[in-house]
Order: sequence, then C-alpha cells, then structure tokens
Amino acid sequence: MSEVKLVRTECVDQVLVIWIDNPPINAGSLGVRQGVLDAVAQLQADPALQAAVLIGAGKTFVAGSDLREFGQPLQEPQLPVVIAAIEGCSKPVVAALHGAALGGGLELSLACDARVAAPGTRLGLPEITLGMIPGAGGTQRVPRRTGLLKGLELVCSGERITAEQAHDLHLVEQVVQGDLLQGAVAFAKGMQGRKQRIRDEAVAPVDTAAWDALAQQLLRKGKNRPNVAAAIEAVRWCAELPIDEALAKERTVFQNLRLGRDAFALRHQFFAERQTTKLPATLDVPALPFAHIAIIGAGTMGTGIAISALDAGLRVLLLEQDHAALERGLQRVRDFYDQRVTAQKLSADKAQARKAALQGSLAWEDLAAVDVVIEAVFEDLQVKQQVFARIDQHARPGAVLATNTSYLDIDAIANATARPQDVIGLHFFSPANVMKLLEVVKAASSTPQAIATAMALGKKLGKLPVLCGNGFGFIGNRIYNAYRKQVEFMLEDGALPEQVDAALQKFGFAMGPFAVADLSGLDIAWRMRKSQAATRDPQERYVSILDALCEQGRLGRKTGAGYYSYAEGKKSAAVDSSVQAVIEQASAARGLPRRTLSDEEIVRRALMAMCNEAALLLAEGVARQPSDIDVALVQGYGFPRWEGGPLFWLSQLDAATQASMQQELAEHVGHGFVKGDLHLLSI
Repeated sequence: MSEVKLVRTECVDQVLVIWIDNPPINAGSLGVRQGVLDAVAQLQADPALQAAVLIGAGKTFVAGSDLREFGQPLQEPQLPVVIAAIEGCSKPVVAALHGAALGGGLELSLACDARVAAPGTRLGLPEITLGMIPGAGGTQRVPRRTGLLKGLELVCSGERITAEQAHDLHLVEQVVQGDLLQGAVAFAKGMQGRKQRIRDEAVAPVDTAAWDALAQQLLRKGKNRPNVAAAIEAVRWCAELPIDEALAKERTVFQNLRLGRDAFALRHQFFAERQTTKLPATLDVPALPFAHIAIIGAGTMGTGIAISALDAGLRVLLLEQDHAALERGLQRVRDFYDQRVTAQKLSADKAQARKAALQGSLAWEDLAAVDVVIEAVFEDLQVKQQVFARIDQHARPGAVLATNTSYLDIDAIANATARPQDVIGLHFFSPANVMKLLEVVKAASSTPQAIATAMALGKKLGKLPVLCGNGFGFIGNRIYNAYRKQVEFMLEDGALPEQVDAALQKFGFAMGPFAVADLSGLDIAWRMRKSQAATRDPQERYVSILDALCEQGRLGRKTGAGYYSYAEGKKSAAVDSSVQAVIEQASAARGLPRRTLSDEEIVRRALMAMCNEAALLLAEGVARQPSDIDVALVQGYGFPRWEGGPLFWLSQLDAATQASMQQELAEHVGHGFVKGDLHLLSI
C-alpha cells in the first residue's frame, strides 16, 4: 500500500482500489483531485492491473467539493482534468458509493465506467442551491442516463435521490447488499476490461412542449435566479451540441457563476448554518437522552411539534386539559399521516409506526415518564407560569423543561418552578413541522446540559437550532419588530402597503410585510402593543394605523380584511381604498406631508432597520455571533437566501454608505433611536 496525500491505493485481486480519505466528508479538494489523478496513472501504467475501484474511506464517498476553494482561483488539476483521465484510461474504473455522492462527487462517479452503491446512498447535484450549476459534466452526463426531462429536474432542483432510485434511473448499475468493496471488485473484474463511458451514449429527444413546460416550472420554483436559467440552457446543450463543446460551455458558465454575488451569498449562508449549530466550549457537553418527549397543548403549534418529533423517531406524549381538545389534536396528527400516505409521500407502514408512537393523555402524572417536556400553550405569561408550576410537580428530576414562546421572558417562566436550571426556551416557527428555524433560548439559570440537550433535540427534529439569549423577541422577532416599525413609518411618510410589499418582494422576500401581517393576524401585534402601552415612551414615534384597522374589525385574512381585502373563500389580496383613507388620516394627524418613496428607499430603510437592531442584539449578548442573525432571518422570516442574510447584504456596502443609511434611519425614527455599532456586524 502506498500513501498519496489524501488518496491511498491497494491491489485486490488485480484490481486497484483507490481510497479517498479526506474526512469528514471526503470533500474533493486539491489534494484529493491530485491523488486520484496519480492513482489513475498508476492503473494505466501497471500491466498487472485489470481495473480500478474508486471508493471513499469512512462514512461516505465524496459528499461534495471543497466549497472554500470556490471563491478563489481554482488550482490545477481541476475536476474536469481528473474526469478526463478516468474516461481516457484504457481500463475500466468502477465507483463504489456509500453515504453520499453529491455535486463533484457524483460528477466524479459519472466519469467512471460503472457505479455500484450501498443501499440508502444519497446522490444529487446541489450546486443549484449554491448559486451555481454543475461544472464538471453533471449537466451532460446525468441526462444521458436519466433522459432529458428527469435530468433537467435533478440539475435544477438539487434533489437528492437514494441508490435505489438512482438504479431505476440508470445512474447506478448495481445496489450492493453485502460488503461494498467486495461487490465493487467483483463487478470491476466482471467487466473484463470493457470501457462503457456515459459520454459516448446518445440522448433521446423529447417533446418540445413538455420541455418548455418543465423548464418554466423549474424556473418559477427557482425564483428566476440566473443560475437556474443557465442550468436549463446547459441541459439543452446535451441534446444540441457535441459533448466536448457542451462540457466546455458548461465549465465557462460554472466559472462565471461561482464568482457571482449569489454564489458568495449562498456559500456564506451554507457555512453560517454549520457554524450556528456549534456550541461554544463552555456549553459543549454531552446532551441528555431524549427518546420520549411530552408536548403540552394540542393546538396547531403543539401538533406541529409532535409531527416533527414523530418524524424523528421519538415517542410523543400529547397532553391536554380536556378530552375534546386532546381528541382534536390527536386527529390532526392522524390526518396528517393519512394524507401523506394518500399523496404517496410516506409508506403506510411508516405512517402507522409514527401514529403508534403517539400517546394522548389528560393526566399530568404521565409527565414522570418523559425526558423532555415542551409547553406549547397560549402566549400569555400567567398561563405559562401556571403550566410550569404544574409541570414542576410531575416531571421527573433532571428532565429538560422547555417553553415554546415568541416573546415572553424565559426567566419569569423558569422561576415558576423549583428547578429553573432545567428550563430552556424553544421558539418554534409555524408550521412547526415545516419551518427549519428553531431559536434555543438560554435562560439565566439554564445548565450547559439543558442547552446542549435542546440543541441536540433541534438537530434531531431536522431543525436549524440557533442559540440566543433571553431578550424580548429573542433574535428573529426582535429584528422583525424593528423592520415592521420601519415599514409602518413608510406608510405615514407616503407609501401604501401594496407599494412596500411589491418593493420588498421584488428584492426577494417571500412575502411583503403587510401581506405577512394579514396572514398571521393583525390582532397578534395589536395585543402585544396594548400590553406595552403603559411602558411606551410617549415621545417615541408611534404609528396608529394597525390599531385603527383592528378597531374596525380588520384583523387580516381570517376576518376577510386587514391591510388588504379578501373575497370570501379566496386567498388573493385586493387593494382597499378605505385602508388608504386610514393611512392618509394618520399622516395628516402627525402633520406629515405625503411623498413618493422609491423602491430603493423602501428596501434600504427596511434592511437598515434590521441591521441596526442586529448590532444592538450583538452588543446585548442576545445574539452570540453575526452569522446566527443571517441564518435566523433566512430560515424563519423569508429573507432571500441568495442575498445571504441582512448582514451579508450590509457587508457588500462600504463604511461610508452604511453610516449614511444608519443616519437616515435615525432621522426617520426620531426620539429614542439607538445607533448600533455596525462594526459588530462584520462577517
């Protein structure tokens, strides 16, 4: 056996086994590329060798390229050179896949003459989610095996498929049930020296109408981003151009896109998400076990959390105060799984197993059997304190006690127990079984074990847990509150809801702030405002438009009217002249002459409000690192992922521009404005 940087080789029965050993994911870095290239040369030069098997050491094949290289000049050999060497070798190479073959890893395997895979191996081309397109033949070789339409779908969606699905699509020749290396060596020897390159295979033509329909669908789903349009064009070349010309064009497009703003922003978000889940050294302790959890409250939020836990393989106790409420909650969960089966998104056996792991109860004594208790009742401090006092009587010693709250003081809730050290905040986002963001809120007395357990539970539930301190609104709602206030100021200044929403949607938000308010219900913010009325500084700028709408019974979609009007049974919003009248009256009452606001001003002020509040959160220690803020806003609040988050957006502007925007913000807010230290936001 010889060592070649991150690649080592050994001979097994006249087959050269090429081990890629670059833990933890065997990323296709420069050292890996050079090592594979050297190994292929060894295969070609040694007459005793019949074939080679390319395999990953550890838990995976190659789960992607080294993204840290993508923002810099790429060093030789680049991946297409390695792929050309494999295809040009006179002896067959078999890729043995396990764990994951993603991005450049899948492209590397497609250069081989065959692929065998362990059951459950995941394959995919995620480059589209990183602002790029596959750049080493993915757009050309995948469609040659799957057909143009399925190939287009895989390239443009970033979808990950299993080895079994890949076998059905002819991307994998064999799913190996036993020892992977043994199976791969046997397959390689069985090829008897024959080459079978995907590049030599023909592409079946497709119906133009079917292609156009799918392309338009994928472009819409991809938010019309330039890399999606480029990916569609690249797959089209598969049917129109000689493969070498198509590969060269694909590589040029890839090289341009990887250095574009979208790609830098998406890579920032990629690394930020990974940084967010890492605990600081003082909190990096083993998590407590949590195989069995209880959820108190069987409403929409409670049942959504229950579904997340059941999907993660946990046992769930759903606790309610009366039989009717409990049965409604249990039925909501059962219906969810029945619908998944009907839609063929889940097997009947798996659905039944998840339903069987759910227990309903009215008996608080049952809490003694669980590892974690999650309270998900009405957002009222006194109600939650009463619930936690009862939890304290019945939960076993050492159990982690979590409150799902959006705004409330975790310490005030924890102090309703005799064990505040076990209490943690878990702010789920609705719908809880869909939204990935989970704010894990550290209370004053929370132990490192409780925090580590909450973070581990979040990961187990498939969430992106963001650790934050106990401050009003935590990270997300505190920043969104500043954003919401600023867009309300714009209404008084001269804008209308539809103008603000259109400008921010054009920027890339999933929905504008006033459409979001109507969807969630204006009464939520109204109730919060009324609770804060006694402590509000009377000199601070306060916009009364929302209050006036609520007083008219316009509470949003659920009442058929809010900032917009909604026809009965329809979700589409219509502009309402009576709302414009309310807004104009508010401007007049404040003595503000109404003026036209440009889209650029709307976006600038809205995003600067977010960034200023982010700086305050970091100074207060509510947020522990800038990247957490970008993750929270992208994952929980519809901030466009391809902009990287508000702090990445700010980082693209020079210091003078940032200072000018912050001063503009101060002038619009007026009395009470606090300037955050923008230096804290550096990423």
